[in-house]
Amino acid sequence: MNKSGEDYLEAVLNIESEKGVVRTTDIASRLNVSKPSVNRAMKVLSAEGYIDHETYGKITLTEKGKVYASMVYKRHKTLVRFLRDILNVSEDVSKRDACLIEHDVSSETMEKITSYLEGHLGVEENKE
Repeated sequence: MNKSGEDYLEAVLNIESEKGVVRTTDIASRLNVSKPSVNRAMKVLSAEGYIDHETYGKITLTEKGKVYASMVYKRHKTLVRFLRDILNVSEDVSKRDACLIEHDVSSETMEKITSYLEGHLGVEENKE
């Protein structure tokens, strides 16, 4: 999946956990994109089985979508924590850079970063 698709899935996951219901306007606002862009992305994600989207209605993640979105979000949180807490990168820059890195980092590198964090901070990366 491309970076954009991952960003949309992560946005749906986060909005759903915050508001309970996800709508096109919520995603457009979160990602600072147009509603037509969100609609195009939702059609693709729906066709690929990641979301269910009622016409002019709510958007929900399928089980496949939840698994993928959760994986992306976990990578994001882990990278933010590593950049912020280990490398002392500022909060804003950590979040921005994590968003860029999360889409291209290898599984091996993520496993090493996760292990490093758990060893040095004594906590799992998904707890924040």
